[in-house]
Amino acid sequence: MFRRFLMIAVVFVSALPRIATAQENVAALSGVVRDQQGRAIPGAIVQVINEDSRAAVEAVSNELGAYEVAALAGGRYRIETRLDGFEAAVRPIVVVVGEPLTIDVTLSPAKFTEGVVVTARRVEEVAQEVPIPVSVLDGGVVANAGAFNVNRVKELIPTVQFYSSNPRNSAVNIRGIGSPFGLTNDGIEPGVGMYVDGVFYARPAAATLDFLDVERVEVLRGPQGTLFGKNTTAGAINVTSRKPTFTTQTDFELAYGSYDFVQAKGSISGPFSEKVAGRLSFSGTGREGFLFNTTTREHTNSLNNLGIRGQVLLAPTKRLAITVAVDHTRQRPDGYAQVIAGVAPTLRPANRQYAAIASDLGYAAPSANAFDRLVDTDTTWQSNQDLGGASATVDWTLPKGRLTSATSWRYWNWNPSNDRDFIGLPVTTISAAPSTQRQWTQEVRYAGDLSSRVSVVGGLFAFSQSLRSDPSFKQEQGSAAARFLLAPGAAASTPGLLDGYGFNQFLDFENVSAALFGQLEWSITDRLRVLPGLRFNYDWKKVDFDQQVYGGLQTADPALIALKLSVLAPQAYKTDVDDTNTSGQVTLAYRIAHSVNTYATYSTGFKSVGLNLNGVPTDAQGAPILSAATVKPEDVRHIELGVKTEPRRGTTANFTVFDTEIRDYQTQVVNAQVGVLRGYLANAEQVRVRGAEFDGNARVNSRLSFYGAAAYTDGIYVSFPDAPPPLEDTGGPQVKDISGSVLPGISRWAFSFGGEYAHPAAIVGHEGEFFGGLDGSYRSEFSSSPSASRYMMVDGYSLLNGRIGYRWSGGWSVFVWSRNLLDSQYFEFLTAQPGNSGLFVGLPGDPRTFGVTVRVGFRSSRPTTNP
Repeated sequence: MFRRFLMIAVVFVSALPRIATAQENVAALSGVVRDQQGRAIPGAIVQVINEDSRAAVEAVSNELGAYEVAALAGGRYRIETRLDGFEAAVRPIVVVVGEPLTIDVTLSPAKFTEGVVVTARRVEEVAQEVPIPVSVLDGGVVANAGAFNVNRVKELIPTVQFYSSNPRNSAVNIRGIGSPFGLTNDGIEPGVGMYVDGVFYARPAAATLDFLDVERVEVLRGPQGTLFGKNTTAGAINVTSRKPTFTTQTDFELAYGSYDFVQAKGSISGPFSEKVAGRLSFSGTGREGFLFNTTTREHTNSLNNLGIRGQVLLAPTKRLAITVAVDHTRQRPDGYAQVIAGVAPTLRPANRQYAAIASDLGYAAPSANAFDRLVDTDTTWQSNQDLGGASATVDWTLPKGRLTSATSWRYWNWNPSNDRDFIGLPVTTISAAPSTQRQWTQEVRYAGDLSSRVSVVGGLFAFSQSLRSDPSFKQEQGSAAARFLLAPGAAASTPGLLDGYGFNQFLDFENVSAALFGQLEWSITDRLRVLPGLRFNYDWKKVDFDQQVYGGLQTADPALIALKLSVLAPQAYKTDVDDTNTSGQVTLAYRIAHSVNTYATYSTGFKSVGLNLNGVPTDAQGAPILSAATVKPEDVRHIELGVKTEPRRGTTANFTVFDTEIRDYQTQVVNAQVGVLRGYLANAEQVRVRGAEFDGNARVNSRLSFYGAAAYTDGIYVSFPDAPPPLEDTGGPQVKDISGSVLPGISRWAFSFGGEYAHPAAIVGHEGEFFGGLDGSYRSEFSSSPSASRYMMVDGYSLLNGRIGYRWSGGWSVFVWSRNLLDSQYFEFLTAQPGNSGLFVGLPGDPRTFGVTVRVGFRSSRPTTNP
């Protein structure tokens, strides 16, 4: 399937028709792009963006560094000049009809940049002047580093954590908070918002998708509620894709590597008429799995991703721009299997621990070394998902501001199959939660000036979501289940007692929320600003849950029936809940000097009330405890102090310290009562996360640049007296006071670093440069269990990625690359096998891989003519 797509993509790009239109030359813009030593830079992309209509025209500098744009109407514009290996240069201009402009541009080498224009605060501004901690990755940086999804971005930004045992069970955290660590429960919302072109993606599965034609990725740290439509307690990932252009451009990239890695990406953009432009982008990724299944004799944990997006930009007037976008992504991996990582001794009797169970069943694992990457699971692995939707964004420029409306509809179809015992025994033979989700969002936002010293951003946001089982969530036990899940005895040894015993869960979940939000910016002096913000939020959620059991031994014996019900029991409940909340923030920003900006923020936030969608505990009569169906909202108090500096031209150094306290922290607990085998949601009384962060870059000269980021994060449960016990305490008290212990998923220390060196050279008479780059990251050990266990600590590890190649001035490049160059052996995470036998498994990180990437790009600086 993927190779067929690849062939189609290559034919598509090679046979692209010219998109053309005729335009009247009303004004001309030209100039020369140079480096800091005054040498001409060929191949730079010069994008001229109309500040009113948002329409864009592009040109490419020639071998002399010269560029020309000859079709500009009068008005306000912004020139953005970009080239891989250099920091983007941004400059506002005013075009007057009949008066040609000459604008020369100087580019400085850059890798990890804070100098680009961002929309972190819903208006366009330079990131270095934004009074919040925001890391910005340019699209070229993302592509060069091979960071084609959020999981790869975490290697570049140490405050981002990403964990995924499959797309549905994915969690994006910033500073260690955002989503509970462990199996996903769809009844609560993510604490880290994922936005693509201003549209909120409700399902964390979106984080596993390949980026499509990215212009930049912004990572905002800390609560985001007064500027964004959907409230988030830990931060936001704001992805901006490249927009349609009014000049023709084509880009194509093809990569091939070890383990049959193939990735093809491309886009074509251009005008349909004087006021309408379009862009079509696609991406496909395929790769053989890194694990080998000794039962099926096939590799598993493959990649098989296809995605496409189409955009149309309508600019009927210079003050109005309408962008309509449609996208669809399809994933068909046979993942995500995990390998046996170890066995922890528990407090259970010896005959209920893994060694005795495996011996009784005559089972031996395929390998005692997790990094042999061998599994023997006997249930098909499947993580099929389709995610996509449509959006319409209207930007209307008013005399003193801009009014924006963003409407979107999105879908997510999920069809999995998992082997949740992770071994080659028939313990859990079916584990699947197929579902469909639909969401609708509407945001109306105004950003503008109230006076010469006061500006405002404010808006309305509405969100509707439905999630339904399709047709049911299903779990079924096999012939080995009784030995794993029941205490040995005559009744538990009854042949066929649990074989084929399972449940069907029927789920109907609805979620509606609405919000008013706004933030003022008052420039008290030329140096001092105060930024207060406020948010009012309403949420309503309801669930209809029905779990029906079936199969197993058909018997009238009360003792045998009780044993079956101790594993799985029927349960049904309906409940709904609504809640309102007011939160806000105030920031003081002070410019100490031209190159030193400081800020201090105090903010409150919340994560809305949640509902348990996987079942709840039961009382003594076996009835569901409806009070446990509701999970209280999180209450967040956050303090942040930061400074952004530019010690010298071409160098930035930014620091921040923070303290976040959360009451009623939403987390996973493991139920020990009858009828609920898996975990459910509850509240920890209080957690606290505090730390310090640094990021910056340095340009040694025009050829050499470095970047680096570091994070110290200390996260603990301040109070959690009734937590589930860690794995080694299984068989003892059913709850444990873990107050003072570490939060899961947080490395105390994390770093990312790298650099690039370029050397000008000509090949066959064409100017260009050789280049080489390294990107490294490190994170210290972290807990991989909601309640810290000494057996489930993931050791710290380092990764090093490298590339070396040549860039031609015309936009072509070729380079060889390696990921995990030193072949580090590490785990992404560890998890306990269901049944609490002491066995735990893990997902090994990717081994060393090599490959080659070829990129081609074509630009037309002048509009073409219809044939």
